[in-house]
Amino acid sequence: MSVGTVEPAATLANATDKAHKTATVFPVSDIVQGTFDFMPATLAGYLAGIGITAMLFWAEAPARVMLTWLALFGVVWLTRAWTAQRFKRMPPQALADWERWRHWCNAGTLASGAMWGLAGWEFYPLGGRIQEIGLLIVIYSFCIAAVPVLATQPRIYLAFATLCFAPLAARIAIEGRAYGYELIGILLIIISLTTALTRRYRQALERVLELKLHTDELVAQLRVETQAADAARREAEVANRAKTQFFTAASHDLRQPLHAMGLFAEALRQKSHDEEVAQLVNSINASVDALEGLFSELLDITRIDSGGVEVNAQSFEIGEILRKLRLHFEPTAFEKGLALRLRGARHVAHADPLLVERILRNLVSNAIRYTDDGSVLVSCRRRGDRLSLQVWDTGRGIGEHERSRVFEEFYQVATSGVMSPDQRKGLGLGLAIVKRLADLMNAPLSLRSELGRGTVFTLELPVGKAARIAPSAVPGKGPLGITLAGRLIVVVEDEPAVRSGLEALLRGWGATLASFDSVAACRAWAADASQAKPDLLIVDYRLENGMSGVDAIVAVRDRFGSSVPAIVVTGSTMTGHEQEARDHDFHLLIKPGVPEKLRARIAFKLAVKEWSPLPLGEG
Repeated sequence: MSVGTVEPAATLANATDKAHKTATVFPVSDIVQGTFDFMPATLAGYLAGIGITAMLFWAEAPARVMLTWLALFGVVWLTRAWTAQRFKRMPPQALADWERWRHWCNAGTLASGAMWGLAGWEFYPLGGRIQEIGLLIVIYSFCIAAVPVLATQPRIYLAFATLCFAPLAARIAIEGRAYGYELIGILLIIISLTTALTRRYRQALERVLELKLHTDELVAQLRVETQAADAARREAEVANRAKTQFFTAASHDLRQPLHAMGLFAEALRQKSHDEEVAQLVNSINASVDALEGLFSELLDITRIDSGGVEVNAQSFEIGEILRKLRLHFEPTAFEKGLALRLRGARHVAHADPLLVERILRNLVSNAIRYTDDGSVLVSCRRRGDRLSLQVWDTGRGIGEHERSRVFEEFYQVATSGVMSPDQRKGLGLGLAIVKRLADLMNAPLSLRSELGRGTVFTLELPVGKAARIAPSAVPGKGPLGITLAGRLIVVVEDEPAVRSGLEALLRGWGATLASFDSVAACRAWAADASQAKPDLLIVDYRLENGMSGVDAIVAVRDRFGSSVPAIVVTGSTMTGHEQEARDHDFHLLIKPGVPEKLRARIAFKLAVKEWSPLPLGEG
């Protein structure tokens, strides 16, 4: 039986029958312990009953009879009190000890019943109506009071009730008074009712015990299932972490040869002017770019599901993100003949800017990918205390029956038209990532679309507080066709294939290189006073012995000044290095970086190295 399910009636009945069989005989220890638990109240009640009986018959009964009865009952009372004290001081341990104590308890109970029966036999004929009624009430009260104590021993209770009432009934019959037989009948009814009450009370106790046993079984089963669930949860967490670590490692290791492939392909293009070779290089670069998108999506969805993405809300200008989007997507949109329009840069939002940027990147990438003609608009408008951040496109649109599924993992909108290679690539994870990131920030995300006219995604964000921001010059894009003649570029890359491809590509663009495979080699080069100041650093993030490209940047800047621009190449995506990029003033290039992306970064860095850096992450 699984925890949290409702048992059928038959199942519960079977469990009850099973518990009933085990609970038919109450444990001896429970019987004895219950009797002694009631003992203080029992002894106090007997004192009160003895006192009331003595008051009723003191004047009517002969002194010898009264004193004898009081003496006998006093012996029984003192014996039971002494037994209770002994039980308290020396509680039993073995089963035989419990059985012996039960016999003592039962003997004291029957002796007390005999004393009340003796009172009925001796005192009933001596009093008037008041005394008779009082005696009946006292005896009946003790029969009722014994029900909770003796319900687990019905034979003992029946013997106790018989000892209490049989002598009284016999005395009434012998006396032959009016209504005597009627009174005997009433006594028999009383005994029958109290016996029935005892039986019902016993059944109730058995039911309580059944429920207790059943509850104990459920608790034990729940404990086992909880332990199993905890173990399964721990295993799932370990597996989830292992999956994330695997994807991270696999993504990084697979990006390395792809990155080198792209660099070698571009170097090949420069050495050959054959148009067929150029087409092959374009195809290689397109494949590398597609694989980069697949790696990014798989790693992103894994990090989100494993809780590896934290939300750091702050106030930021929408314009910061729009500038990054323009730098990253404007060449792609231009290549497809689309207009990329960005509106609402002045607004300030309060959210995690890195997650918002990631959401917009996915939405804009999808919009450009699935729009063949027209434009893509990214806009921000204020609606009360919320900002409505929207991505519009004039693409094919999404059918009504598919709108509820586009945020599912691995789901791609079906289309009857011919799809370009760019539209066919991807795993269908982009919008799933968008939805998860929006949920992490508690930011409502909605979709409106019309077939043949386009789609708009809307992300709602809280309005942030504007801060004074010193104006800074925003450079335009560097030229896509550049020459690096006369430029000294320092390369730090520990992967031989990637380093060779990068060297071939940069030399093909005319650069002079200082290339190293470790931070130590780069630091030794920088320490040489004869070396000239480099124009640019291109360093891998993960290097030997746990060191990083940031260490290489620090080593070079310590020697040549903080104005040396830098590009860090990394296989990590999402929000891993943006804070370091701000702190150490470098731009990120995600592997595998096709040569066009590297060329754009180099052109940008060499063009703006005299200006204050923009706090950009990737792009």
